[in-house]
Amino acid sequence: MGRYVVRRLLQMIPVFIGATLLIFLMVNVMGDPIAGLCGDRQCDPATAAQLKKEFGLDKPVWQQYLTYMGNVFTGDFGTAFNGQKVTELMSTAFPVTIRLTIVAILFEIVIGITLGVVTGLRRGRPVDTSVLMFTLVVISVPTFVTGLLLQLLLGVEWGWIKPSVSTDATFSELIVPGLVLASVSLAYVTRLTRTSIAENSRSDYVRTAVAKGLPRRRVITRHLLRNSLIPVVTFIGTDIGALMGGAIVTERIFNIHGVGYQLYQGILRQNTQTVVGFVTVLVLVFLVANLIVDLLYAVLDPRIRYA
Repeated sequence: MGRYVVRRLLQMIPVFIGATLLIFLMVNVMGDPIAGLCGDRQCDPATAAQLKKEFGLDKPVWQQYLTYMGNVFTGDFGTAFNGQKVTELMSTAFPVTIRLTIVAILFEIVIGITLGVVTGLRRGRPVDTSVLMFTLVVISVPTFVTGLLLQLLLGVEWGWIKPSVSTDATFSELIVPGLVLASVSLAYVTRLTRTSIAENSRSDYVRTAVAKGLPRRRVITRHLLRNSLIPVVTFIGTDIGALMGGAIVTERIFNIHGVGYQLYQGILRQNTQTVVGFVTVLVLVFLVANLIVDLLYAVLDPRIRYA
């Protein structure tokens, strides 16, 4: 196991470099970030040259990337065009988005897996058909529609929640935004769990466990569910990074100042340092989440061994 972890960590290095290089190149062709600093008027050549020199934009792109990566390994993600350190923006944005992601993941695990197990064990029955239709509707409706509808009903019409989240962004305030963020993924987890449960329920090891006279609860939890969760864990693990990076719509609707908000502001203002810095951290989140998922396979299925 130890050698496998070391090998995976070494494999993450070229993946990290390649992903950050691609992101750096894509962000740097978005446009001229200096033009946005001068407002509606065009910057005079002297001011533009001074700003480019100050932010290192007068150098070739490959040299900018090498300088950026060298600073990243020292914990310096650069300075935004407003003079604020990108690490300062991260220190306020990431804790909020992490709390939002935790709420969303809990909804996926508790509601999604529960509904998937119930429908998988009752395949073809009315409850199965109803849940399948409901999940299909959830997948079909865009997130911004679900978010605006819940905000209107629960926040404006009925007054059960605040229409916008405060700057503290406590867990209690993030319940509805977390449900909105997890809605589509929750539906996929439900359908994926249902399919996996239905397929594995016909396996030989399940029939053997039933023939041995084991209680139904033990057959489901110790044998059927444990093996059926492998594809679900894969989906949820990869979904962690997607939720953190794809929360732009949800955070905009509920006025949450998290990672999505900062990415939106960075793209809107062509603030390359902010966008590249935040996406670099998200790449690390994706890589670490995938490593944890691979290690969980051996926990769920004892037959899996890493050399």
